[in-house]
Amino acid sequence: MRLTASDPSGIAVTAVTFGLPGGSSGNRTRARRSGGRGNHAGILARMLKLAPVTFTLIAVNTVIYLFGYFVGDMLAYHFALWPLNSVAGPLSAPFEPWQVVTYAFLHGPLTHLFFNMLALFMFGMEVERLLGSARYVLYYFACVIGAALTQLYVLQLMGGPTVHTVGASGGVFGILLAFGMAFPRRRIMLLLPPIPMPAWLFVTLYGILELVLGVTGTAQGVAHFAHLGGMAAGFILILLWRRRS
Repeated sequence: MRLTASDPSGIAVTAVTFGLPGGSSGNRTRARRSGGRGNHAGILARMLKLAPVTFTLIAVNTVIYLFGYFVGDMLAYHFALWPLNSVAGPLSAPFEPWQVVTYAFLHGPLTHLFFNMLALFMFGMEVERLLGSARYVLYYFACVIGAALTQLYVLQLMGGPTVHTVGASGGVFGILLAFGMAFPRRRIMLLLPPIPMPAWLFVTLYGILELVLGVTGTAQGVAHFAHLGGMAAGFILILLWRRRS
């Protein structure tokens, strides 16, 4: 997943193995055997009903990406996340408060959008079922904002060139954390390399990797600390909900 337009990292190398939410294995077997268009439409309608926010986020991100082809850099200029000390110029724009949310709906190349939306689809559906749509929306955007604030702080602290940040990775990393905490023994299969591991281990290793890459400055152009900020915001919110319950 990417939090900057030049971010080459991603959870695209993962595939989670789980069945259709809410369905029994027998029903899924019968659906596969019958294989009609009606069954496919029914499965899609059921998925939309179970995870409406997840599919809405995927649809909105996709529409905005396509819209970007017609307006060029205008979206990034006004709605990407710019550093606090950024000023208007030919290659930069000033920071605006709404950017801590809007940056999460912008993406760089098509692969950037695809891998973020794939991860949102893979992990978001079950997290939305678990939290409920209302809490899921709150959780997602808390992670998005937490990632943005972390990125702004790190950029202010470390300085460097004025670059903007885009991508849904802050929210996706928060959802990944929630998935790992809620379904710690769920098996996740890495595609490269093809190694299965429980969700809790995958989330832990991914978090450690982001921390190491961020501290060492490896993979320039990747907002590693923003990824961690999304996970941290999600973790704090989950702890607050647990205490209240």
